[in-house]
Amino acid sequence: MPFGRKPPDISNAANQELTPAMRLLELQHKHRVMDAKITELQLNPYQNQILLQRLKKEKLRLKDAIERLKNDLIPDLDA
Repeated sequence: MPFGRKPPDISNAANQELTPAMRLLELQHKHRVMDAKITELQLNPYQNQILLQRLKKEKLRLKDAIERLKNDLIPDLDA
């Protein structure tokens, strides 16, 4: 999926539960959007440091959630 493209809105589908793969795509999209916002803020010499810190923490939280979901989707080969 190209960078600027938004994934289909799957969260509001009637009677449709998000699969782990769909949730992973959603989280990855949010992570890319967050990264773009952070980059944009960093270009401004008078950026809001508190907002920048919050966005970075949220981005890290998303990254952790993505990694946990990937680990759940990919079987452990050592087992």
